[in-house]
Order: sequence, then structure tokens, then C-alpha cells
Amino acid sequence: MSKSPIPKPTESELEILQVLWQHGPSTVRFVNDELNNRREVGYTTSLKLLQLMLDKGLVLRDDDSKTHVYRAAVREEETQGLLLDRFVDSTFGGSAMKLVMQALGNRRTSREELAQIRRLLNDIEIQNDTTPPSTNDAQ
Repeated sequence: MSKSPIPKPTESELEILQVLWQHGPSTVRFVNDELNNRREVGYTTSLKLLQLMLDKGLVLRDDDSKTHVYRAAVREEETQGLLLDRFVDSTFGGSAMKLVMQALGNRRTSREELAQIRRLLNDIEIQNDTTPPSTNDAQ
């Protein structure tokens, strides 16, 4: 059985997912209060968004108690990866190098960040050297 693809969340849905990823299962009131720490959002707006997200499969709802408790149905890393892949494909023609060059060229990068980037590149290089090529790579 194939897993259905993750639907692309809107900006508002991403804000709600961030709350759920950070705090775990939460009531509509809690989610709304957290959103209001960033910008003013009405309770009914938060409720409607969560209901739409439930229909899209982005959240799950526990109906056992009087107050509904929502939790993320999608993993944070998986969602970030999906959004990043789509962004890189649509904005940089699928080129990770163009993304990195743009990111590093547009702002000052600290020595610490550069050191972390070097370590990451070294780790990727080591991983590539120790991972046997797949059959797709040989074609």
C-alpha cells in the first residue's frame, strides 16, 4: 500500500503545525493563544483552520473529551523536507548549489556558521565515500 503524499500546508497551517510540533497535542484555545503571541488571530479562525487541516490530513483530533485536542499528523522533518524540495525545484531549478550560493551571498555568515557548514560538507563527503553507489548511479 502506497503512502499518500503530504498535502502542502498554507502559511497559516504551518504556523499551527509549529505550535503542535513544539508543544505536542493541544486544544484550540491553546493553539489560538500561541498564535496570538505572534499576531492577532480570532478563536473561530483557529478552529476553522484546524478543522480544514483535519480534512486535509495534516492534524488528528482526539474527540474523547469535551474539548477537542489536536495533534500533528505529519512529522516536522518530513514536512520541512517536502517544502524545501518544492522550493528548491521551483526557485532554483532543483540546484542545491544555487540555493546555498544565494543564501551565503545574501547575508553575512559568522565564523561559527561557516565552521558548521564545513563540518557538514565533510560529513557528507565521508558518507558519500563510504556509501556504495546505487544501481541508478551507475546508469
